[in-house]
This record gives sequence, C-alpha cells and structure tokens, in this order.
Amino acid sequence: MTALRPAIKLTHEGALFLLSAAMTAAKELAVPQCIAIVDEGCNLMAFVRMDGSRVLSIESATRKAMTAATTGQPTGNISPDKAIALAEATDGRMTNLLGGLPLLVNGQIVGGIGIGSGTGEQDLEIARVAVAAFEAHIGEGSAQ
Repeated sequence: MTALRPAIKLTHEGALFLLSAAMTAAKELAVPQCIAIVDEGCNLMAFVRMDGSRVLSIESATRKAMTAATTGQPTGNISPDKAIALAEATDGRMTNLLGGLPLLVNGQIVGGIGIGSGTGEQDLEIARVAVAAFEAHIGEGSAQ
C-alpha cells in the first residue's frame, strides 16, 4: 500500500505569472476582465478586477477557476440540464460558464484559472492565452 503521493504545487509566483499573462491578453483584446487563479484545493492565490470590468464577474471568474481546478476540465462543456444540477448541488460554487481552464503539470492538476467579464468566447480565449504562456514558461525549466 502506498501511503503518500508526490505533489506538484502552484506557487504564488506561478499564479502571478498567469495573472500577468491574462491581463496582457485582456488588454490586447481591449476587454477588461476579472481574473482568478486558484490552487488545486480551490484556494484563491491571485485575483484582479481590471478597471472597467463588471463587478458581478468577480464571483463568476472565481467560480470558473474553482470548477476547472476541481474537475480538471474546461468549464462550459456540460449539458445545460446537468449544469443546473451541478450549480444546485454545490450551492453555486461550480459553474458551467465558459472561461475556466484547469492548470495541469505532468497530468496533475495544480490549479485553475477563471476569466469573467467579456463574452464567454472572449473569457475562454484570454484563459487559453494565459495557460499557453504558463505552459511555455514551465517548459523552459522556469517552474522552480
């Protein structure tokens, strides 16, 4: 029996790197966003509400990040009937809105990113840019 498992953890520097990459992408699209980064346990590690973003997107961005970190899947891919049940079963802590992506390293979930305040497609695009930058960053051996 194995009593322990190895774990890779997202650092605050990694979370800030993701936040910066997402902010840059949002500025390039001219879409101010709320951006949330959580670790694998759904603990908020970094957050920004860019000037001009929607106040209510604070919650949706955070919920998107939490959902992606919990499931290891992008948000927005669940059938509408199951999405309502998911939200009800988790007291609204999980969402099916586009814009949440898991952060995976060597097949292990290390966290999630959630973007909110644009259209779902804009939110997802910005999340993808940030995750791609993060993956390139750790691929260069900068994860340490």
